[in-house]
Amino acid sequence: MGFLAFALLGLIAGAIAKAILPGEHGGGWFATLVLGVIGAMVGGWLGSILFDASLQNFWSIQSWALAIGGSIVVLLIWGLITGRKKS
Repeated sequence: MGFLAFALLGLIAGAIAKAILPGEHGGGWFATLVLGVIGAMVGGWLGSILFDASLQNFWSIQSWALAIGGSIVVLLIWGLITGRKKS
């Protein structure tokens, strides 16, 4: 997967992760992009270790699930670090 496709996957995965998790999440589209790209990398890394899966194909449901799952994990960790308020 190319860099632009990976960035687009990260942006969408970050936005979905923010929509899934309750509470206020700061940051605009750039923070969402960074969160999503880091989350996609974390998801791909965990997927390769736990399930022998990878983020090779943009249109694969496996790639999307790993990227969104990784983004949720990163968002939860970021919330613990920054102490965001739950609503």
